[in-house]
Amino acid sequence: MSLAKILIIDDEPAARYGMKKVLKDLDYTIFEASDSIQALEMIGTSVPDVILCDINMPNMDGIEFLKQIQARYDTRNKPLVIMITAYGSERIAVEAMKAGAYDYLSKPYEIDDLRLTVKKALEKLNLVEENIKLKSKIEILSKPQFIGQSEQMSRVLNIIEKVAPTDVTVLITGESGTGKELVAQTIHQKSPRHKAPFINMNCAAIPKDLVESELFGHEKGAFTGATSRRNGKFEIADGGTLFLDEIGDMSLETQAKILRVLEEKAFMRLGGKDVIRTDVRLISATNKDLAKEIAAGNFREDLYYRLNVIKVRMPGLAERREDIPLLANHFLEEFALKHGSRAKKIDTEAMRALYSYNWPGNVRQLRNLLEQCVVLAEGEYIKYEYLPKELRELSYNDDGYSISDSLLSFTETKKKMVERVERKLIEKALTATHGNVSQAAKSLRMKRQFLQQKMQALGISPREFKKD
Repeated sequence: MSLAKILIIDDEPAARYGMKKVLKDLDYTIFEASDSIQALEMIGTSVPDVILCDINMPNMDGIEFLKQIQARYDTRNKPLVIMITAYGSERIAVEAMKAGAYDYLSKPYEIDDLRLTVKKALEKLNLVEENIKLKSKIEILSKPQFIGQSEQMSRVLNIIEKVAPTDVTVLITGESGTGKELVAQTIHQKSPRHKAPFINMNCAAIPKDLVESELFGHEKGAFTGATSRRNGKFEIADGGTLFLDEIGDMSLETQAKILRVLEEKAFMRLGGKDVIRTDVRLISATNKDLAKEIAAGNFREDLYYRLNVIKVRMPGLAERREDIPLLANHFLEEFALKHGSRAKKIDTEAMRALYSYNWPGNVRQLRNLLEQCVVLAEGEYIKYEYLPKELRELSYNDDGYSISDSLLSFTETKKKMVERVERKLIEKALTATHGNVSQAAKSLRMKRQFLQQKMQALGISPREFKKD
């Protein structure tokens, strides 16, 4: 660890000698300058941690020197300046504090006061540096990112890598909380559009009578309450990516307008007459079965095929249990930093409960649970007793599967275990045959019709495995 660097600025050699003598027994590297001009030249090659600066000096006084230091450096690498004032110059000292000085000492000062003030300045610098590092780490940890080594997540990442460089529309499906928005953000970040805006809109969270205004914007007076012109999401996202979450909740009328924008790459604001051209990549997501919504008359079939050029299915957390320990430890580190908690580990019993739970709320539920546990934790470990009742009701066998007398019968447990094995075998066969059901059935020594029935029951689509 390098020694702290102290710069002493005073036009009187005796004053510099006195300060240097007071500080020489401490672990500091000390430099001297006879005036502010010389000091600025020295700082140009080596920035000190703390500066002891006399106010009354020729050429440039201490206040002007302080202002130059404040303007030259940002918070991260700015040295702390302690002003040395003559006795009775409190007014000037206050002026220096307002200009950004860390502290001041009045001549003649006590030796212990000088040492203590320098020590406190260095302690503050250490705290600032540590705080910056912690904030940076929290920002990195809390930034959405793919975490997992499961086959399901590898498949998702493989699709992302292939579609990101293109401009094709992507439909992301999956249960709530699985990370559909994360997929959209990653596609955008890896695309040629990454420097342009990524705009998202949750179609289910906006009142239906305001959705079109949000999408296309409006002119002043277009409707009651439209007191000024407003640009819509399509206009704001021009050149970038527009992510429409929960698109299955959009009205048929709005669906028709979305389809028109995709085909014509143009639209008009509500109440407007001018045609606005737009260059937007559209990514959409839904937790609904759009095929069923089409059959029920709630979703346009032509829009579905326009959106579903590439489909990405995000697996539920229960389908990728091997990723749970990785996710849990990631969230634990993030929230321990965020809340200043001592909790750094998850004990074996608690981790086993996390692994065995079915997670109806998926990754979002796991993340929220870990934040709750970090806040409540009293020591280094997240313990089993910190978990909610529904997780603590579970017991486990040697394979780590949940066997809860209060939740599952033996028959139901057996059924779930069989389904898990069946899913892995079928997905492996479809992967090897690139989604060819006939070839997959042959490799599994099953009748094609029986395989199709199994796939339908397990929610497996051969389209997900077709080779691009």
